[in-house]
Amino acid sequence: MAGTDQDGRRRPGPIRWVAYALGFGLPPKHRSWVLHDVTTKTWQLRHLARTAVQLAPIAVLLFVLIPGPAWVRGAAVLSGLLLGFFYSIAYMYETAEHRAVKAGYPQGTAAAVRGEATADRREARQRRYAERWRELPPT
Repeated sequence: MAGTDQDGRRRPGPIRWVAYALGFGLPPKHRSWVLHDVTTKTWQLRHLARTAVQLAPIAVLLFVLIPGPAWVRGAAVLSGLLLGFFYSIAYMYETAEHRAVKAGYPQGTAAAVRGEATADRREARQRRYAERWRELPPT
């Protein structure tokens, strides 16, 4: 069952979320939730959770179907999972942007929203750096 969070975004139900994690689009009523999903503070962890949902059925199927000792099958599946997560991380930003575009947002929206959210922290970090390392020592 879908719910609404405190900001009025409609979250998809579990079945729709699994379909979304597998790459299917969501109805327009979930549009703002998709943008939130790919721009919130935990968007990278959410991306890894979606990756795990994508890779899990394949990993289980391969473990069951590959002949040989369990440790060999486990090592093969683990190697495949590591490679899958590696590529998922390599294309994390592009995947997030693609999900936002599929929800109806213009290209670059997700990156812009994430940039705005981190602008204050980035400015504070730059200010601390300048104060610490760019100030001239007293003479």
